[in-house]
Amino acid sequence: MSGGPISVAETWSVQELLSAGWSEADISWEAEAEATADAVAQQDYARAKDAAGSALRLARAEFETIDPRLGTSLANYGLCLHLSGDSGPAPLFREASEVWRRADPWIARMDAPRVARSSLFHMRMEVRHRDTYRARWQERWTEIAAEARARLAALDAPHEALDATAAESLARWRRERPAMLNDTRKLMAAAFLLLAPPA
Repeated sequence: MSGGPISVAETWSVQELLSAGWSEADISWEAEAEATADAVAQQDYARAKDAAGSALRLARAEFETIDPRLGTSLANYGLCLHLSGDSGPAPLFREASEVWRRADPWIARMDAPRVARSSLFHMRMEVRHRDTYRARWQERWTEIAAEARARLAALDAPHEALDATAAESLARWRRERPAMLNDTRKLMAAAFLLLAPPA
């Protein structure tokens, strides 16, 4: 595990990104969100504010208004403003909560990843029972979103120990992020790189 953010763009070729349905904005957003968490964890709030601002600009320009990554960008930028001494990030927190609240249609459109690789039997079972397989993923995605929403709901006032929260969020992201470029990775990035403290 490296000490700084890992650039996803250095890991996959452009063709692999396009084949996976990812855009340059998807990759850039993930890198900026990770850089935000890394900077907050290191108490470099000026760098965090810049990275969070870049992530928010990307999300506003490139993502749907119901994309949870937009919600995370709004909340993280608000938290970085607070850390930089701005006393008025509350509207950003409200907007972030609203985006996450409306994200269910975005989550419902997610594609269940195809991960069975251990045997031909498992691959056939996955294909044969695709609806059941997708329903189980949908349950997992709903749990991830519910956790993020609870953390945002608990964010009445900015938390004072955000550097610890950011370090925990970043460690969880690096430990649990999927290796493959898929919709699950987008949702997990939005949820795990959200710097709101645990509910």
